[in-house]
Amino acid sequence: MLQDNLILEHYGLNELNFDTIKSYRDRFAEVKPAHPWNALETKEFLYKVGAWGKVRDTHKEGVTLAGLLLFSEERIITEVLPQYFLEYRESKGNEEWTERFTSQDGTWSGNIFDFYFHIHEIVRNSEPQPSIASSLTEVLINMLIHADYNGEGGVILEKQPSHYVFSNPGLLLVPTDSVFSNTVSQLRNPNIVKLFSLLGLCERSGSGLKKVKQNWSLHHYKTPAIDQDVSMHRTVVMLSLSTQERQVSSSEKDTYNTSIDDSGNNFKDVEKYQNTPENDVKKDSYNKNEYSYNKELIEELKSYNNDVNSLNKEDNYYNNESDLYNNDVNSYNNEQGENSSNLVNVENIDTKLWDIAALAREKKRLSPNQMEHIILELCKEKPLMLKEFAYLLERTPDGVRNNYLTKLLRKGQLQLKYPNQPNHPKQAYLFNKKDIEK
Repeated sequence: MLQDNLILEHYGLNELNFDTIKSYRDRFAEVKPAHPWNALETKEFLYKVGAWGKVRDTHKEGVTLAGLLLFSEERIITEVLPQYFLEYRESKGNEEWTERFTSQDGTWSGNIFDFYFHIHEIVRNSEPQPSIASSLTEVLINMLIHADYNGEGGVILEKQPSHYVFSNPGLLLVPTDSVFSNTVSQLRNPNIVKLFSLLGLCERSGSGLKKVKQNWSLHHYKTPAIDQDVSMHRTVVMLSLSTQERQVSSSEKDTYNTSIDDSGNNFKDVEKYQNTPENDVKKDSYNKNEYSYNKELIEELKSYNNDVNSLNKEDNYYNNESDLYNNDVNSYNNEQGENSSNLVNVENIDTKLWDIAALAREKKRLSPNQMEHIILELCKEKPLMLKEFAYLLERTPDGVRNNYLTKLLRKGQLQLKYPNQPNHPKQAYLFNKKDIEK
């Protein structure tokens, strides 16, 4: 699996779509009108947001993989990621798609940034209730930032009258049963997350799907279902627009009829679920008990997943160093705590701190002296907590603590903010000015 901060030395600004970059910068300026990055030239702005990288040892530079995915065009993206594919499709429950577009259309850029906003517009116009539309775009962006773009089958969103199906390559990085309650963010593509989060479109809190489940519950919709196909290395999320089995009053029916099914059939006992590209329709009885329903739904999702992804299994042709990188990045936010207090507020990370730690993020193999120097420079700016080091350096908290911070404390170059309370919830590391005076 390729890491999304990989610098593509032979891909420069000419490989990017400047309409997409302008759209991104316009939205960035709208969200952060006073931000100093708004005054930067294009290349420097892209470097700040993680879309451009520099190889310090050779002085070479180029687009990062994250930058390519967000700002380039489909034909160029597939030169680096041959399996890359995006698709949106919808139907009224028959055998024909009423609307369909893919990254291969040639009528638009084909990158994931434009894909998100194209679908965002469709969802906003087709779903009258803002809370439903926002939940759907939440799942959409969750799919885009966590997809394994080197995997097969592509990123697919399918809309049916009774449900939405989100399917992407890559398995979940957290246990399936904790997805809707998780508050710890596990990142497959940290740079892509950063690029979207700078626009306020996502957070690093790991709570996105939890909010979707809560919203679905408020509307009395069936609980969102998640299935993982280990053999095909894919994740499928299904959001049903049908209500749970229960007694519903006439007034409630009037409320839900407008948002669940335009045909007015949402309280009938039959739901159509399309599980193959050839649109074979399978009927599912709502008179079964909840256990039976869930069991059958999972089987349907597996059938859908296996059919959509009938390509060969992913080739394992990337080197061990890439695998080691992924193990590190995918777990770097998995700190010891169990609640949101262990998450970093990205907005509170100073630009200067981010720049000081840039070398550590760009090079996954630094000498201990280099890393210690970066850590000391960071602490000269302000006291930092362990989770902030992990975020800035893109290393696991345990790795930062055991390999560097403990040694620097022992040398007297750092000191604890609360030396008498090692486990203080706001424990931070300070630069020891007395060490210089010596």
